[in-house]
Amino acid sequence: MTSRTTAARAHHDPAVRGFASDNYAGAHPEVLAALAVANGGHQIAYGEDEYTDHLQRVMHSHFGPTAEAFPVFNGTGANVVALQSMTDRWGAVICADSAHINVDEGGAPERVGGLKLLTVPTPDGKLTPELVDRQAWGYDDEHRAMPQVVSIAQNTELGTVYTPAEIRALCEHAHERGMKVHLDGARISNAAAFLDVPMRTFTNTVGVDVLSYGGTKNGAIFGEAVVVIDPDAVRAMKRLRKLSMQLSSKMRFVSVQLEALLAGDLWLRNARHSNAMAQRLADGVRAIDGVEILHPVQANAVFARLPREAGLRLQKRFRFYFWDETAGDVRWMCAFDTTEDDVDAFVQAVKEEMAR
Repeated sequence: MTSRTTAARAHHDPAVRGFASDNYAGAHPEVLAALAVANGGHQIAYGEDEYTDHLQRVMHSHFGPTAEAFPVFNGTGANVVALQSMTDRWGAVICADSAHINVDEGGAPERVGGLKLLTVPTPDGKLTPELVDRQAWGYDDEHRAMPQVVSIAQNTELGTVYTPAEIRALCEHAHERGMKVHLDGARISNAAAFLDVPMRTFTNTVGVDVLSYGGTKNGAIFGEAVVVIDPDAVRAMKRLRKLSMQLSSKMRFVSVQLEALLAGDLWLRNARHSNAMAQRLADGVRAIDGVEILHPVQANAVFARLPREAGLRLQKRFRFYFWDETAGDVRWMCAFDTTEDDVDAFVQAVKEEMAR
């Protein structure tokens, strides 16, 4: 086959940075290199390839010998497939009202997954056994969806991190009531970096049954995985993945990205860096009169409050999202490729807009 130069060309300025989402970042160079390694020649489709097979052993090193990974396209797909596999048609999932599965997945868990979300208000995005009990009732009531799963996010949608002891208490509480525990790990690497512990310390070791492992926000192009830790917690995972349109034909290109992150320490290096940039950002804006930090900065997110008009002006200079525009609440995210200069330029812009 004759090689030729691509017809594609750059359509953006790579020097432009924002603080809207870690999804805005490109792919880490080591992930791109891994894709090149996996390219060329033929491999069996739909997950029977050598890369997906090797990924299982990589996952064992992080989540124990029973862990089985089912690569999928995206985080919503991972959550929907995982929760479908853990619930009956009459089942329900208890989660925080701020959880991603409740507020940012377009109703997919309920509309596609066919389950009911039972939400609980939380001040910091974290569930406790006491909060779970607000919805963990009515198991024999035919008029109410049956609580079958507790779903938590690590870290949470508000950037806060559960300790291993907190997750253990939730798992024991849920299991005592016949429920299973799902962990949405879209930013699981950032939580492990903050806690300075292996991911197993707050997953398989403390009783989590199934998790959604996130790679995209930590340097992958695309691709997450449902990681089943307890095989008895799920049913028909392979069929549900296909039914939910999450089965990749060329799965080697998802699996090799996850291998690139997890076989060495790239996942941890990236997470530590993005966390450090968020701390630098928080330290910088905390000193600005009129800016309030709303939640502990424990991962790569900074939630802050500033006058709405100042926020709107700032948005014209840097991309970010309002969390509550009426109140002036904003979310600023850092990524693996955020630099100190990026942060310092943004902090300076905040100072200038607050001074106007």
